[in-house]
Amino acid sequence: MTRTMLVALMAALVACASQETTQIREEQDQAIRDFIAVRGLQELAKIRSSGSEGWDRLSDHFIIYNTRRGSFLFEFARRCYELDDASRVTPDVRADPNAIRARFETLRGCSIHKIYALTKAEGAELRELGEAPGSRNQ
Repeated sequence: MTRTMLVALMAALVACASQETTQIREEQDQAIRDFIAVRGLQELAKIRSSGSEGWDRLSDHFIIYNTRRGSFLFEFARRCYELDDASRVTPDVRADPNAIRARFETLRGCSIHKIYALTKAEGAELRELGEAPGSRNQ
């Protein structure tokens, strides 16, 4: 009897923790969408790229993609688990090795839904948007 109650209690705790995590992710995504709307970020059909780029992960749906020419906000069509999990990486789909197009191409297997142009200040603000005070000091 106590074993059954212990299992039920553990299941309830796991469900609560997963619900909180999901709510936090949704709030982060909504904060980024609000930022896009308030700032009126320009949506781009494609960007020029080269081989030495990287990105900063903001959430499961958004990254800041860094190029030599500047930074861009990518929104994915779905949650992109492949950004953190190196075991599930899928090759990029690209029609042109020097360009990345929204809605037609992928990054690590995740379909790029939208691309927005960012200034340096907007990129810095987005990077700090979901951080708790002092979280970089750990």
